[in-house]
Amino acid sequence: MTISAALMLGVLVLALLYAMMIYNSLVGLKHTVAKAWSNIDVLLKQRHDELPKLVEVCRHYKAFEQETLVRVTEARARVSQARETRDLPGLGHAEGALRAGLGQIFALAEAYPELKANEHFMQLQTRITALENAIADRREWYNEAVNMLNIRIEQFPDLIVARTFGFARGALLVFSSAERANIDLRARFSGN
Repeated sequence: MTISAALMLGVLVLALLYAMMIYNSLVGLKHTVAKAWSNIDVLLKQRHDELPKLVEVCRHYKAFEQETLVRVTEARARVSQARETRDLPGLGHAEGALRAGLGQIFALAEAYPELKANEHFMQLQTRITALENAIADRREWYNEAVNMLNIRIEQFPDLIVARTFGFARGALLVFSSAERANIDLRARFSGN
């Protein structure tokens, strides 16, 4: 074997080892995204189970705004459907509607002292608020994992390995602008 052949073989082995390192790193990122999604999914399921209890407690107060409860119930169904199909844009939109509805329920509860004093309502409010905070944290972690994957599959030489093995861009979980808007409490209570 000549020196040039040995050198070529050495370069080829190094290139192959480097490509394997890139591939393994991309696989790790892909699984980090899947794990981050699973964490969000678990929290969404937990919140999904708590919402009917909250709606039921509020329904016992006849004067409570029923339209808000209907909106929350419908948004809950849309979140569930989007979560099951992993429709991230749809989930973001449905989450926005659901969070806005929950915000309205909690804001309207201020006008119902009996409801606000209800121990079961307070426990549900605390539990759902904790789940909302956890979802926000996990959403941040998920989006960071997706961002890392997306950057890596666009960088050279990683993009060669990514395209060769079919690594796809991940979708960020973005909530609608309605979810990010503050609830106008003055407008909500001006009619009361």
